[in-house]
Amino acid sequence: MKLGVLTVPLYDRNVDEALEWLAKRGVETVELGSGGAPGSGHCNPDELLADSGKFNALTEALKKNNLTVSALSFHSNHVHPDPEISAAAAHDFSSSCRLAEKLGVDTVITFSGCPGDQPSAKYPNWVTCAWPTDYPKILEYQWDEVLIPFWKKAAKEAEDYGVTKIALEPHPGFCVYNTETLLRLRAAVGPAIGANLDPSHLFWQGMRPTEVIRALGDAIHHFHAKDTKIDDALTAVNGVLDTKSLASLKDRSWLFRTVGYGHDALDWKGIISTLRLVGYDGAISIEHEDAFMSVEEGLEKAISFLQPLIIREQPITVFWA
Repeated sequence: MKLGVLTVPLYDRNVDEALEWLAKRGVETVELGSGGAPGSGHCNPDELLADSGKFNALTEALKKNNLTVSALSFHSNHVHPDPEISAAAAHDFSSSCRLAEKLGVDTVITFSGCPGDQPSAKYPNWVTCAWPTDYPKILEYQWDEVLIPFWKKAAKEAEDYGVTKIALEPHPGFCVYNTETLLRLRAAVGPAIGANLDPSHLFWQGMRPTEVIRALGDAIHHFHAKDTKIDDALTAVNGVLDTKSLASLKDRSWLFRTVGYGHDALDWKGIISTLRLVGYDGAISIEHEDAFMSVEEGLEKAISFLQPLIIREQPITVFWA
């Protein structure tokens, strides 16, 4: 395994400065935003594909700092009912896959997306219950007519560029949001579909990351290191479905936190060990979204917390068996 960071929080500095800052703190691999919600502040595919000088500058900066690229990320809703939004997402997908091929990267990260409830819809419709019976009908349309056909086509496009791992981040608000939905799409499309597993989105849904990891096994394509703190008092009153702003720190049932500030080292040791158990040996990529801390402090605390926990070397033969 390698300690990684999604570089988005460091967009206030250029890519050379960001990579140097991370390398000095022991980071071994980076995840680069290439469109969608992460933006493309350090890695704009259109520019890098069109300008060999810019592309060479990026690869030289990576080499100079002894860093690899774990994945390109473009968190988007590819099946949004608004054609302008879905077209922008399609562009990000294609350009990111083309750049991944040029960089020698086999993994891209995004969301499954969520369609509307019918072809003429204006907004996505995330279904979370089985009754009234309107909702199962919406799910049937979303999965059979939109989601599965889209990802079959997208997986073929990715394969054409040597991208063998499409790491979809299970996230509420999208059709793939838990273990069952990820495995359903993977079964329909093929092994190119897998998870960018982020425990922070599992914790607040009441899921246990170690059990999810066991269930997903080799369907884990990438891993985000981010934590969640549940406010027990507010959850006891309102539950965990919370639509208040993520900036409402005192009023929400849960908040994203830096690793170690939602769950302790014993929990994270269990997560890392279970990843090793199922054969995952990729990046442990820190995603900083802790509103209590500055970018620098949050990243430094996460790096320091994870460094002694990550299992880097291959296990020895069990000579005592």
